[in-house]
Amino acid sequence: GFQRFLEDQDSESERLTLLQIASPTRENVEAYQDIRRQLEQLSGEVNGEFAELGYMPIQYIHRAVPRDYLAGLYRRAAIGLVTPLIDGMNLVAKEYVTAQDSSDPGVLILSESAGAAEQLGIGALTVNPFDPSSIAGAIRKAVAMPLTERIERHQAMWDEISLHDVYWWTETFLNRLDKNASSRRKRSRSIADLETMLRG
Repeated sequence: GFQRFLEDQDSESERLTLLQIASPTRENVEAYQDIRRQLEQLSGEVNGEFAELGYMPIQYIHRAVPRDYLAGLYRRAAIGLVTPLIDGMNLVAKEYVTAQDSSDPGVLILSESAGAAEQLGIGALTVNPFDPSSIAGAIRKAVAMPLTERIERHQAMWDEISLHDVYWWTETFLNRLDKNASSRRKRSRSIADLETMLRG
């Protein structure tokens, strides 16, 4: 998606840099090794095609980044590009929103396949992660987005995160478990009653 954005950009446009942080994880799993190789190869190809003196389109970091440093990077980022092909809750998207300066927030671009899109879709620009044109279009929109719209979108996401925090998620999850267990107990009693009646 970022490569498509660069391809479509004219030479006078503002230069954006993508900072790709790939913290090492499951280094001994072959599938993860393949993903790392693909990331590094693609980063090299994009930089080879679009880099100029003093400008590197993709900065790729493959190491653990301390949380406080990461929060600072989130805060400075004008765009948070979170585009997993499929994902659960996705805390990165929520961390990005939480780290923003509410008076001049960045724009979250979020995969529609991320679980967080259900909660943050009210303010994020949601994209199809399989469609580079969708991602490139969202980047263009984010770059051009006026401050008032960025503030409104950020506030909507902030409100959602504040309302549905980890305590809300925990309580909701436990209540559903309890309800499900209760329902199973009732069914078990009904079956036992039926068996007693059939025997009697």
